[in-house]
Amino acid sequence: MAEPGVSQNDAPHIRVLPRGAGMEGRGPAHPAHGARWADIVVDEKANGAGVAWPIVGDKQHDSPSVFRPEALLREARRQRELAAIAVPAICMLDPDGDVVRYLKRTGAGRIHEGWACYHTELLAFDLDGIGEVGIVGCAVGAPFAVLVAEQLFASGCRLLVSVTSAGQINPIGPTPYFVLIDRALRDEGTSYHYLPGSTFAEAPDTSLLDRIERAGRSLPEKLHRGSTWTTDAPYRETEAAIARARDLGTLAVEMEAAALYAFSATSGHPVVCFAHVTNSMAQTEGDFEKGEADGAKATLAVVAAAARGWSAPPTAS
Repeated sequence: MAEPGVSQNDAPHIRVLPRGAGMEGRGPAHPAHGARWADIVVDEKANGAGVAWPIVGDKQHDSPSVFRPEALLREARRQRELAAIAVPAICMLDPDGDVVRYLKRTGAGRIHEGWACYHTELLAFDLDGIGEVGIVGCAVGAPFAVLVAEQLFASGCRLLVSVTSAGQINPIGPTPYFVLIDRALRDEGTSYHYLPGSTFAEAPDTSLLDRIERAGRSLPEKLHRGSTWTTDAPYRETEAAIARARDLGTLAVEMEAAALYAFSATSGHPVVCFAHVTNSMAQTEGDFEKGEADGAKATLAVVAAAARGWSAPPTAS
């Protein structure tokens, strides 16, 4: 934005230049209609990546965030005149939205009147043998999933279960099946704001995963346990990228788990991620079949198993 009294054409054009660049590297002194350059000089040696933004470094992970979910929710409630009603203790993320559509279609879901998120709606429903559960649909990708997770835990959630559809990387059986994710390859950006760089984001509570795995043994659809590849760019799943993920032993590719586990590790809030492996990235016709009710019934059975495992007492080592 131009300074007061300065026209848009008079405002400086911003350029990022490596330290030590001479005038010959700066382009024309007046790029357009007498406009001026305003140079930001970057030390290439200091950031180790030329003029690229250092996404992995300089994050100050121990420093608290100025912007907090509690503050946003406070203002949203004020603006929308919402009561401060806690969300259900157990909530789930449904990135594909299939479960949300099933609950609406069958009349089983009801709008939660206290959910103050600007970007989503929260349905509440009764899950057999578990009680009331909250669900947010279509929060696709790491940034969106963690934004919603932050706000759910600030609103009273005590366990968050994410069940996302995923593409098969290392085949372990005919699709569809579920994978209880124990670690996720960090090929996205959000996790690096929560944890220092590493190849994988680990599920922080292996005891919880052990209990859920036991609770899931009687599920109608096969439940495996293993690692996945979390990507921000599903349409950049190249042959080389798939081969690397396969060599690292990942079972499937999805878009949220690494960031959710990084958030869980730093916040202490329990998050459990499942991949519903339904496809081979559309390499053949007839892909992406999830089963009855677009996989909603099988997914709800997985969420119930997760809830039972969470409430079960830890096994003595």
